[in-house]
Amino acid sequence: MSLAGPPIRSYLYVPGDDSRRIEKTLATGADAVVIDLEDAVAPSRKEEARRNAAEILESEPAKPIFVRVNALGSEVAARDIDAVARLQLSGLRLPKVESLEGVRLVAETLEELRSQAGIQCLIESALGLELAFEIARSHERVASISLGEADLAADLGVVADAGLLYARSRIVNASRAAGLQGPVQSVYTNVNDLDGLRRSTAEGKNMGFVGRSAIHPSQVPIINEVFTPTEEEVTEAQVLLDRLDSEARSGTGAFVLEDGHFVDRAVVESARRTLARRDRR
Repeated sequence: MSLAGPPIRSYLYVPGDDSRRIEKTLATGADAVVIDLEDAVAPSRKEEARRNAAEILESEPAKPIFVRVNALGSEVAARDIDAVARLQLSGLRLPKVESLEGVRLVAETLEELRSQAGIQCLIESALGLELAFEIARSHERVASISLGEADLAADLGVVADAGLLYARSRIVNASRAAGLQGPVQSVYTNVNDLDGLRRSTAEGKNMGFVGRSAIHPSQVPIINEVFTPTEEEVTEAQVLLDRLDSEARSGTGAFVLEDGHFVDRAVVESARRTLARRDRR
């Protein structure tokens, strides 16, 4: 199940138990909002967080709303899903996914509730990473898989960013091999280091990530900028597709541009993705 509309560049997390912060988050430039019912909410405030999420979804918000639920298989997660699944929900974020059966059970629950929501699976452990491809293909409602790098790093015993390069490449490859959109980058936890955020996000884009989650509104403009194609990129993509149409009419498939670059189906698909993203500028 793919997400409708223009590609989402930025997902901004907000704790579900703070209704005022949710309203402020909706007013930011984030393409989508993730209401968190899991880590950011104390056990005693889970019910309040569910009510807040439901009220926002009932108000027909102007941007996509996702909800991160609690651990799969728990009674808490079941109540989370029941509270929001029937409403105008774009998707559920499932944390710490390690089980195909758990994802399928959530998908079946959504179907029983006649929900249109897709499923985003967060891979946050070594076991989850090993099963990434299988999780991505576990059910047609799975719209994307991505990493939760803080928990994954702790599980792997990684203390340097370089230790996550394999995981990042693995999740990009698993996503595309399963026929899903590229994955969303994990959050950048140092909210004061905007230069570092920009470098990290650009590196992620070059690795195949298509958007990023954020934990503070100040991070959103940088994420949006990095994942928005420039005028030059849009022009190059449009010229390439126009040339393709011309070559197709003359019976040619692949061809070589004047600068020597070979153009085949993969290059064409990249150009089409670039044009799909220009609507977010």
